Amino acid sequence: MSAVLNFKSHLAHLFAEALRVVAPEAEVAILIERPKQASHGDYACNLAMQLAKPLRQSPRNIAQALIAALPASDVIQKVEIAGAGFINVFITTAAKQAVVKTVLQAESEYGRGKVGAGRKVQVEFVSANPTGPLHIGHGRGAAVGDCLCNVLAASGWDVTREFYYNDAGAQIDNLRSSVQLRCQGITPDDPSWPENGYRGDYIADVARSYMAQETVEADDQHITGKGDVHDDEAIRHFAVAYLRREQDQDLRAFRVGFDVFSLESALYSEGKVAATVENLIASGHTYEQDDALWLRTTDFGDDKDRVMRKTDGGFTYFVPDVAYHLDKWQRGFTRVINEQGADHHSTITRVRAGLQALNVGIPKGWPDYVLHQMVTVLRNGQEVKISKRAGSYVTLRDLIDEVGCDATRYFLAARSPDSQLVFDIDLATSKSNENPVYYIQYAHARIQTVLKQCEPLVFGDANVGLLDSEEEKAVLQQLIDYPEVVETAAHDLAPHLIAFYLKDLAADFHRYYNATRFLVDDEAIKLARLSLCAATAQVIHNGLGLLGVNAPDTM
Repeated sequence: MSAVLNFKSHLAHLFAEALRVVAPEAEVAILIERPKQASHGDYACNLAMQLAKPLRQSPRNIAQALIAALPASDVIQKVEIAGAGFINVFITTAAKQAVVKTVLQAESEYGRGKVGAGRKVQVEFVSANPTGPLHIGHGRGAAVGDCLCNVLAASGWDVTREFYYNDAGAQIDNLRSSVQLRCQGITPDDPSWPENGYRGDYIADVARSYMAQETVEADDQHITGKGDVHDDEAIRHFAVAYLRREQDQDLRAFRVGFDVFSLESALYSEGKVAATVENLIASGHTYEQDDALWLRTTDFGDDKDRVMRKTDGGFTYFVPDVAYHLDKWQRGFTRVINEQGADHHSTITRVRAGLQALNVGIPKGWPDYVLHQMVTVLRNGQEVKISKRAGSYVTLRDLIDEVGCDATRYFLAARSPDSQLVFDIDLATSKSNENPVYYIQYAHARIQTVLKQCEPLVFGDANVGLLDSEEEKAVLQQLIDYPEVVETAAHDLAPHLIAFYLKDLAADFHRYYNATRFLVDDEAIKLARLSLCAATAQVIHNGLGLLGVNAPDTM
């Protein structure tokens, strides 16, 4: 029994075997769900209902046949037919209790699966323009993207983390001119300051460093300021390298790292944009109109065709995006996930259309997207809108410095990305049960405090059959659910499910802690209860690890 780490997957496998006997030609998805009422069992399957129409039989008769064909399993106590043909499965108490030893034996591996089977997946996230410090929106992208990578890796995927720098185009020209003006002693208060110029104090920092001929390192680049206020290209390269280094430092403080950094400018210098445009022209999906080159994206579901090359000869922003994603495909990433802000929604259709127009075998709907909504930061119930240093927005480093990395990561990852997020600084810094990250970490610390009073302990000798109180059953079920939650979070690209789960686990454990004495005279009961505590701490540790949050031993 201890080898069964995911009851839901185990039952799905059993019903798949039964399906091969009852209806070998049928192609239906096997859904195993948790009933809302405990009296309906631990798990329910609607397979008989799905087969009724193709088999032209009553669901209850099909359910009886499926139950008869189910392979034997020592985790199943009984199977019942309910209603029109639902199949309810009851798990043995011993199998539930055995999860404690399963967790303690697996340790950090508990919850990790093999659904990905070592297949490659590339996740692009953050991908901020190198024009200033990372703002809180970038922080949400970093938290969601990094946690998504973690849950995918935990589900057996071979994950590559990638950051794409938009280091070309109008925003970089604005950056260069802003730094250049600062080098000349002109400030944003001057009437000559351009409307699209960057006004934050960090621009003055870049200018001072450039004029002092300092050297900055960004990845493999070593750029030294020339101190020449008239050298546009030198200022451009230095400013980009300076801000890339600063963004990297912010990400390191946020415990986020990348395997690959890609530059938009390289797509041009290496001829990849030009080659992509030539391929699109050759594909027959482009046309000339009004001195511009258009892509017929309406051939692929877009609401209107899109300009590729403008009348001035420059390319619109989605063209290098198509070239970049073609490069991803050519690097062997048959699965790609882009975590981006919701403002990128309008580009999805045209990028996918461009990739389809290339006729190189890229499947429709590739790549996948996870889009996150805006973040509002509150302090004392009032919205915080600006950072002294950035001048126009709240930076990621502001939050890390004020509330800590753990709380920042948890709060930014703990909501579904497609919902707007309110980041309450007062809540994030409070040491109360209302603060979810504190509540979860406190559960872990509570357990460690108890366990340290009883060292050494040999949990292999624990009689987990003694864990039969209602509070213990609730915690046991939470431990059983963990592998399923990880698998679902990876499948649905929804890392926030881990945060939801940990909050529920912590709540059940705190109730157990408050209702139970652990250091009792009966050694068998004490060891059983402490083994459940230790298993709970291990799962909290594993789950927080997926969120990039520490599991402290003391609070």
